[in-house]
Amino acid sequence: MIVRAIVFDLDGTIASFNLDYRAVRADVRSFLIKRGLPASVLSTNESIFEMLKKAEIFLKNNRKSKKAIKEICGKALAIAEKYELEAAKSTSLLPGAAETLKILKRMGLKIGLFTINSEKSTNYILKRFRIAGLFDAVTPRNSVKNVKPSSEHLEAALKALGVNPDEAIVVGDGVSDMKCARELKAIAVGLPTGVSSLKELINSGANYIITSITDLPTLIEEINKTSEA
Repeated sequence: MIVRAIVFDLDGTIASFNLDYRAVRADVRSFLIKRGLPASVLSTNESIFEMLKKAEIFLKNNRKSKKAIKEICGKALAIAEKYELEAAKSTSLLPGAAETLKILKRMGLKIGLFTINSEKSTNYILKRFRIAGLFDAVTPRNSVKNVKPSSEHLEAALKALGVNPDEAIVVGDGVSDMKCARELKAIAVGLPTGVSSLKELINSGANYIITSITDLPTLIEEINKTSEA
């Protein structure tokens, strides 16, 4: 199939990754413990989303109402958003990111974004660097129940773009990006500029590795040439 769309991750792929995720996890963990969760089941080695899944199960088992569970999870995510907004104020675009997005747009490709950041922090970055208009669809964590590595997150982004997985390239710096793409059979392109190493990206399903986002237009042209041959 011809590539018709690209779905990007945000932190570490388009903008530099500068979130103090260890501090976020520690803060969210501390909050959940204060709300009654046993410290033994929560680890700062797991994402806040994994912690929240455990919290939901624990609270349901302890007969907390849906309203109470929603309130606790909402407050935990608000803690994360506070850190994200701080990071957004001091981040920078990766070299060549804005120029590459403009080239891809001129190539007639649909451009999407799927990120575990909140809608507020995502919009802040896109507006701050004046690149919001280059995206046809933005899918932050607020848009889905299950974020990546759940394929639900990528599925929502592709649906918003109106394309099938086999018409799309997924570009990201994380293992979760590669896993989503592999599960839906989209083309996975790893960019070792953020949280995951080259080896981790390959092992988690990257079809291609690029060292800079600026390599993307050439890669797409090559893929499309091969498809047409």
